Amino acid sequence: MVTAETARTAVGVVGNVISLCMFASPMPTFWRIIKNKSVEDFSPDPYIATVMNCLFWIFYGLPVVHPDSTLVITINGVGLGLELIYLSIFFTFTNNMKRLKIILWLCAELVFICIIAVITLLAFHTHERRSMFVGIFCVVFGVFMYASPLTIMKKVVVNKSVEYMPFWLPLANFLNGSMWLAYALIKFDLYITIGNGLGAICGAVQLILYACYYRSTPKVDDEKPSELQLPTSASPKSSA
Repeated sequence: MVTAETARTAVGVVGNVISLCMFASPMPTFWRIIKNKSVEDFSPDPYIATVMNCLFWIFYGLPVVHPDSTLVITINGVGLGLELIYLSIFFTFTNNMKRLKIILWLCAELVFICIIAVITLLAFHTHERRSMFVGIFCVVFGVFMYASPLTIMKKVVVNKSVEYMPFWLPLANFLNGSMWLAYALIKFDLYITIGNGLGAICGAVQLILYACYYRSTPKVDDEKPSELQLPTSASPKSSA
């Protein structure tokens, strides 16, 4: 007989695979940057935001905060590594102003997560309270990550075209949110449930919009970069 813990682990493994695909989705963008030796009009903002999201989920999954969350740590650890690689490539081929922006934001994020870690460990003395405090931040940054592709929806409706809304990203968002939602419901975790439930809804809305405007989309040059660069993120995200 399959136990709840076994089922949860299996769902979490599948969720990790889907989250990895989502984190890997910006690779074509960065291959273009390397090939052209220029960041063109791409922005580092989504990758900076995803770094913060991964940092919080890694902290959330630590045994001192929320035990039995190894799969949350692993996927967000991988995601954090990929985001830092993306930012390193961006840093190499951008101008000094954007380099300074990347450095300042990453330093600010590091200081912020350290402050939250100190408060969590010193002010809260049970797993339940620590999970609640850190989980709130995880939900906030996870929702930002999932919702970021929604910014292009107005353009899709106005132009009656999904040219700037690639199919694979909303699909990855929907599947990622759904799998981590199932993971959270098997052994109920409020914060993973909220963040990924909203993520699944956001992905579903984008897929519906894609279906509505796919036929009216003109054929475009494959070399044209997408304005929708990411997010990239796994929270269990958040990814969980």
